[in-house]
Amino acid sequence: MVGAVPVTVSVLGATGSIGKSAAAVIGANKDRYRVEAVAGGSNPQELARVARQLGARFAAIFDQAAYPALKEALAGSGITAAAGAGAVCEAAARPADRVVAAITGIAGLAPTCAALAQGSTVALANKEAMVSAGAAVLKLAASHGATILPLDSEHNSLFQAMGGAPMSTVARLTLTASGGPFRLWSAEAIAGATLAEALKHPNFAMGSKITIDSATMMNKGLELIEAQHLFGLPEERIDVLVHPQQMIHGLVTFTDGSVNAGLAVPDMRVPMAHCLAWPERCDSATPALDLIRIGRLDFEAPDETRFPALRLAREAMRANGAVPTVLNAANEVAVAAFLNSRIGFADIVKIVETVMIMPAMADLPAPASVEDAVSIDSEARLRAGEVLSRLS
Repeated sequence: MVGAVPVTVSVLGATGSIGKSAAAVIGANKDRYRVEAVAGGSNPQELARVARQLGARFAAIFDQAAYPALKEALAGSGITAAAGAGAVCEAAARPADRVVAAITGIAGLAPTCAALAQGSTVALANKEAMVSAGAAVLKLAASHGATILPLDSEHNSLFQAMGGAPMSTVARLTLTASGGPFRLWSAEAIAGATLAEALKHPNFAMGSKITIDSATMMNKGLELIEAQHLFGLPEERIDVLVHPQQMIHGLVTFTDGSVNAGLAVPDMRVPMAHCLAWPERCDSATPALDLIRIGRLDFEAPDETRFPALRLAREAMRANGAVPTVLNAANEVAVAAFLNSRIGFADIVKIVETVMIMPAMADLPAPASVEDAVSIDSEARLRAGEVLSRLS
């Protein structure tokens, strides 16, 4: 790589856990990457720190009220500060070879699409974009010659394990799951779980929303839907396998019976390095996988009785239409309510299922565009809010 032109990178969600992984990989390969833009949600000091650390040219914060603080924190750096949803989309649309799309939730949909509309290669960690508007996002990418690289550890592992083989040779895909903090808990104990208990993920340090999704296993349900869009296999050929060590992240079963497993330490720097360097490789700054030290790898079937979010995700996949969009929107409302101590843990899935089966939601056609997805998302949030009011 000596003398090569640096790869230009923009990081959306730069202040979150995945953004920090991007910063670590870029920092370990300083001569290889140049950062064009960073974007964050509501922490101007942290966004300014990351922007300075990475030498970004542009920093955008979603919270309009945080603009004065961001501008002050960047004073004298030469980094342009901006704020608001439009500014975050501007960060996504600036010229970049790679865009890390790691803004959590439906809020990441518009910036992800802004990057794709520029023909960028997008390292996609925002699974909600694919769940809510998968067909529309793929259509947008194709029309602009953009490339989507799966950044979620499971989907990235599957992508690598395929080794470029045609999908016609793939019989099944298997996503692994840690089982979350409640893997060994009874259904009764799970129903009464506290916020503090739900936030204790056994393997990863992540943002609060995705950590709660892991506890309900809705995160794995969303990943099932995302995999269906990314790889084009029907629901019945995509499996989930509980693997508490989280050393195998995905398995590809081929039509000849052979199986490729994607193994790595459970660290987001590994798929980040793959996406930033693809189709080459770069240093991920992570320790090597030591199977002798680990000693054993365990596997269990997922329990959809104790973790009904998986069942709801599969029902959404089979229903097609707008049900996946509705599921995601209702889940975001319910998780936010749980994080704010308005409902109990078991109420999260109750709210999602109640909204999913409403005739006004269940009968909607699949969103044909990003605008359709946003409209359906808004309606589903209203319905979820009504259910939440009755529960709380």
